[in-house]
Amino acid sequence: MPPRAASRPSSTCRTRPCWHSRATTSARSPSTRSNTPNACAGRPLQNGGMRTLAAFCLCMGLWATPAQAIDLAPLWDFARPEVSEQRFRAALADAPGADALILLTQIARSQGLRQDFDGARLTLQAIAGRVGTASAEAQVRYHLERGRTYASATHPPPLLTPEALQQARQAFERAFELARAAQLDGLAIDAIHMFAFVDQAPADQLKWGLAALDVSLGSQQPQARRWEPSIRNNVGYALHQLGRYDEALSQFQQALALREQGTNRQATFVAKWMVAWTLRSLGRNDEALRIQLQLEQQADASGTPDPHVFEELEALYRGQGDQAKAQHYAQRQAEASRR
Repeated sequence: MPPRAASRPSSTCRTRPCWHSRATTSARSPSTRSNTPNACAGRPLQNGGMRTLAAFCLCMGLWATPAQAIDLAPLWDFARPEVSEQRFRAALADAPGADALILLTQIARSQGLRQDFDGARLTLQAIAGRVGTASAEAQVRYHLERGRTYASATHPPPLLTPEALQQARQAFERAFELARAAQLDGLAIDAIHMFAFVDQAPADQLKWGLAALDVSLGSQQPQARRWEPSIRNNVGYALHQLGRYDEALSQFQQALALREQGTNRQATFVAKWMVAWTLRSLGRNDEALRIQLQLEQQADASGTPDPHVFEELEALYRGQGDQAKAQHYAQRQAEASRR
């Protein structure tokens, strides 16, 4: 089953890894370092469209945190993008020029999250003529959101045509280049991790995840450091897809440790689920069952029964040969999915 993950530092995505958010602890293990492309080792990025990340990663720790414009976090509710759009439009009333452009990019993003990609492109098209002379952050966000109208977590596979993927790649490349030049580390990571929607093979997704992780770990900027648990989730998912379950578990456990230091209960819930999911893949079913039962209790207590938990419990009990409990959770999963 497809796992859940955080799409960006402030949100969780229920159906896909966070190769996007709209979005992950310590250094990677030696085995991961030796088996995976490392952008900070000076290897060129795919297709030659971007220069190496080597110099960028080496100097990240020397950069001071640049001033950023409007704080978007309080306005975003990724579970309710229509509510977010209302907040952005309300904030437009007294926003200065650069902030107004940034708010419009986020309106486009909220439209994309609802799969209104044509509407998102129209929103961005309306500001295209003003972006070139706007702030660096506004320019980066414009290109990021333009890329996301062609490839993102919400795109059905038929829309991910070669032409669309090329449009997305070019936009993400431009966003990264601008973010790097402006020392906007968090937005640079956002651009890097979006390439996993363009290059969808697990090995490529792992490469991009590790490149983003290098930037996050090498940065002193809070906006970049906040990406770490989401990125580790993505790296873990790619490793899981490659059958490297022990390494995946390590990444998920590190992501969980970071989530437990924060206040986002839903993100912590999902991180625990990812750990349990991987334990089942490793055949450590008793440990997986214990975690999933705890998650069931937590979700039921909050009045939000979780179909992903029930699906895992069904699989675990079926593996034990307990068909009655497996059927019980199959029924619960079906009921919760209809909500």
